[in-house]
Amino acid sequence: MVSKLKSEIKQTADFVSLEEEANLNIVRTAEHLGSRIADLFKGFGLTATQYNALRILRGARPGGLACGEIGERMLTKESDITRLLDRLETRGLISRKRPANNRRTVITKITADGESLLAELDVPVAEFNRTAASRLGRDELETLIGLLEKLRDD
Repeated sequence: MVSKLKSEIKQTADFVSLEEEANLNIVRTAEHLGSRIADLFKGFGLTATQYNALRILRGARPGGLACGEIGERMLTKESDITRLLDRLETRGLISRKRPANNRRTVITKITADGESLLAELDVPVAEFNRTAASRLGRDELETLIGLLEKLRDD
């Protein structure tokens, strides 16, 4: 039986190993889902990375977070958090301020406009997640989560 991935990428040779095929399937699935959610965010003038940063800051209310803390919580490693935050600040979605007691740190907080934009996205993102996972039952989703977490254990 020809694997679905082999057909999708029009590969004629066998994969080197089952592990390679599994890893490539993860990459292909991440790209598939990432591209679909990117289209959703594009309609709101955001990238997936900007959305992730806004979600992190919404979860950090009311205190906000330093730049490094935001970077540690990101789903994907972002090489230039400062530039990402610059773009969000320019749009008025976040604010940054140096605390009087520590001038070396900049605390970033989500603004009311940022909160409003996320509120607009809550339902479409939830619907995207439901639709994207609709072929899997609860037990399958729990198994998938467990397997993916196991792959990330170092």
